[in-house]
Amino acid sequence: MLFADGALGIALTLFWVYTVLEVITTDEARMRNLPKLTWVLIVILLFDIGALAWWVAGRPQGAARSMPYKGNHGVPPEYDRPGRATAGNPDDDAAFLAQLRARAEEQRKTAAEQARLLRQQEDEPPPQ
Repeated sequence: MLFADGALGIALTLFWVYTVLEVITTDEARMRNLPKLTWVLIVILLFDIGALAWWVAGRPQGAARSMPYKGNHGVPPEYDRPGRATAGNPDDDAAFLAQLRARAEEQRKTAAEQARLLRQQEDEPPPQ
């Protein structure tokens, strides 16, 4: 029985030390419910109950744990909209390529027209 009590005490102490280190190293912006200093005090002063409180109510959850700010799930909200078309390879999109060709042709025509007008202005004699 003495061995079990000692092992349990060591396990709880290790759990508490791990929790204290985790609270200290967790970015304050990702903590839930309370500021960082408050969590540090709760975990240190309340020992195992404080450590359990951190794991239940303070520790960042899921994917948000590795993100830089609260509420970030790694995907910007404008990309998370239902029905939003996803980007694909532009070389595989015939409509996109046709649009590019039409735009390039329009730009060529505009440049040729401007060059023609410029040559025409240069060929005209200056007014007297």
